[in-house]
Amino acid sequence: MERRKLESAALFLSLLGVLLILPPLAVVFQLERRLFGVPFEVIYLFVCWLGLIAAAFWLGRRLPREAEAEPPAEGED
Repeated sequence: MERRKLESAALFLSLLGVLLILPPLAVVFQLERRLFGVPFEVIYLFVCWLGLIAAAFWLGRRLPREAEAEPPAEGED
């Protein structure tokens, strides 16, 4: 993938993270059920959080590094 597409994917990932954690969607998981004593809403939020971290890590590895600025040689201004 080219750099522009990866940067767009990073922006989309940020917006998706905001949408997933907004109360209207998070309230859908307010159930009376529990998994190992933990409410489903908490599990949903942590799964979203871990998924966003994993996706950001993957995107960070795929983005090429920017060329570092080279210090000017002696005698050059």
